[in-house]
Amino acid sequence: MRSLLIRWLINSLALYVAVQVVPGVDYHGGAAGLLIVAALFGLVNATLRPLLTFLTCPLVLGTLGLFLFVINALMLLFTGWLSRHFGLGFDVSGFWAAFWGGLLIGVVSLFLSLLVGEREVRVHRSGPPPGA
Repeated sequence: MRSLLIRWLINSLALYVAVQVVPGVDYHGGAAGLLIVAALFGLVNATLRPLLTFLTCPLVLGTLGLFLFVINALMLLFTGWLSRHFGLGFDVSGFWAAFWGGLLIGVVSLFLSLLVGEREVRVHRSGPPPGA
């Protein structure tokens, strides 16, 4: 649970940095609203990103992974659309704003994850260990 909370705060800070730096990525509201937008962004990334990555696997492989930047932009655009739909105050004005915003969010998230020493989440299964 602690790791999820840290990840949520990291995403919130990364979104805040993108709003401050990238023209076309805008947020009008308070800190609580940005936390909700970050949770929405995390939910979009957790559900749609794996599906899109799977469906576009030939493009991802053919571009040596560069198409993942396009998928990141699409996730940010979709989060902006959902945010407008729910009145959360987060807006992404177009593909290039989403592209640069997604790139910056990824870099800031990576840096903050390294800074706080976030470890990989491990899933422990119940029952006897393998081979026992």
